[in-house]
Amino acid sequence: MTITVTGVPRKTTSNVLYLAVLPIIHTSPTQQFGFGLTEEILTLFPDEDFATRFFEDEADNYITIFDNRTKYMIGGHVAGWEIHKEPTADGRVIVKVIQHVR
Repeated sequence: MTITVTGVPRKTTSNVLYLAVLPIIHTSPTQQFGFGLTEEILTLFPDEDFATRFFEDEADNYITIFDNRTKYMIGGHVAGWEIHKEPTADGRVIVKVIQHVR
């Protein structure tokens, strides 16, 4: 696909990334600022070795969450996203995310 921006043709290219779910534990010195609160964050890594290995049923939930947020991550050089599950040797799946850029 060729995209023309201000008269200059640009080809769309892509970055291959992998979804990871990371636990966060807050260590603020005081309770008022959330000491001990826990949460999970979704992030992307360019290396498959850092991908979270999901069970099939939990992967779908994280994919839905991520997919619902991609509309906020389009703009500038980012033209779009694709999300794919890939099986692993141990019967689980990793999530491959293609970021289309131009």
